[in-house]
Amino acid sequence: MVNIWRTFRRFWETDRGLSFLLFLLVVLIFVVPASGFTKAFSRILIDALFTLLMLAGVAAVSKQKTATIAVCGVAVAGLALRWLGQFAPSQSMEIAIALSAVASVVTLAYVVLAQVLRAGSVNRHRIMGAIAVYLLFGLAWGESYFALALWDPGSFSVGPSVASIPESWMYFSFVTLTTVGYGDITPVSSVARSLAILEALTGQLYPAILLARLVALEVGSGAER
Repeated sequence: MVNIWRTFRRFWETDRGLSFLLFLLVVLIFVVPASGFTKAFSRILIDALFTLLMLAGVAAVSKQKTATIAVCGVAVAGLALRWLGQFAPSQSMEIAIALSAVASVVTLAYVVLAQVLRAGSVNRHRIMGAIAVYLLFGLAWGESYFALALWDPGSFSVGPSVASIPESWMYFSFVTLTTVGYGDITPVSSVARSLAILEALTGQLYPAILLARLVALEVGSGAER
């Protein structure tokens, strides 16, 4: 167990880990749903992998033990809820699982962004990490939409061909994040519309602000050399 933890800690010690994380996210978002590998315990294994990455990242970038312990509690609670959901499925359990996933994904996005924007020259791995953060935003909003749809089914107007499953809300999230807007899922309630507006703004502002920050880092790094 100690060796496994050290392996995950080393993941964050070099910028190469950012590229590998992007690869994992691409597989999770684009390959796994198409393969049908999201069923039952396979999803728990995926969550466990990303939870270990998140905890190792928090331990690597955070100097506050309290923050690390708090994140560890959130992560463990999320995995426990996922396990319980397999044996005692219910709507309230699904909502709790989705909300815990939001907390975990947002925390992982913070860890990755901290690695991307830390002092030093900008390389291709950091750019890959920045793209990974963009994908994590889509995952977080997708889980938020799923939780909201379960809590208040009237929050969205959904086409007859769209099933209310997590994959559908991930699809809607990325359509909104990229401001494509196909129209097969439409936010109706004020909460749903607010979430959609915030995601659309993030999808537009994040690349612009990030690009400016990366350029500033590269210029500053070049001046020091």
